[in-house]
Amino acid sequence: MKKENILRNTVEWITCIIIAIVLAILFRYFIGTPTIVKMNSMYPTLEQNQRLWLNRWGRTTKTLPKRGEIITFEKPSQIKYNYSEIDKNNPKAKYDEKTGFKWFIYNFLEIGKDSYIKRVIALPGEHVEIKEGKVYINEKELEEPYLQDGIVTDMLVNVNGVGFDDFVVPENCVFAMGDNRSQSTDCRAFGCIPLEKIESTVAIRIWPFNKFGKVE
Repeated sequence: MKKENILRNTVEWITCIIIAIVLAILFRYFIGTPTIVKMNSMYPTLEQNQRLWLNRWGRTTKTLPKRGEIITFEKPSQIKYNYSEIDKNNPKAKYDEKTGFKWFIYNFLEIGKDSYIKRVIALPGEHVEIKEGKVYINEKELEEPYLQDGIVTDMLVNVNGVGFDDFVVPENCVFAMGDNRSQSTDCRAFGCIPLEKIESTVAIRIWPFNKFGKVE
């Protein structure tokens, strides 16, 4: 084989590999991707080491998830507050913004990125109250059939009990909590999640096979 043919074949293979990698990255970011449950904050709905398929089309279309859907979102830069730092008039999670190549590495390649998985509890404009061990939306107790019997919703997500327990969800944000309330660091601690920080909704559980299917 001539050197020219070897060089051309090598370039073609490299080009194909690069295109495949780019397409895979784009699909992962805009369409969907698998993931592994690493924590117990959504127990018993989700358990550690279960495999899920995440739907990221909502991020692509900038669509807010519905109440009751399980979402993943970027971990806020600040997850605990002192009493003086709590602003219930602006109960939105804080994020350190990344730009340029750092944004690409962090968001597209997800290198060094941490994400949380929680259930959407309240939507923009809704008044949330956490009191007497329960959740109230617009003064009406929220029915939560996905919780285990005896589960109490309080502010023990922080050591000092400080958090967001009486507020209105800001525009283009959601309020989300883990089903395992006493073991979940969630929006009670750091505030509501902006739409642009929501990564995906949980589409199906793909492993273990005996629990394959839609997650509710």
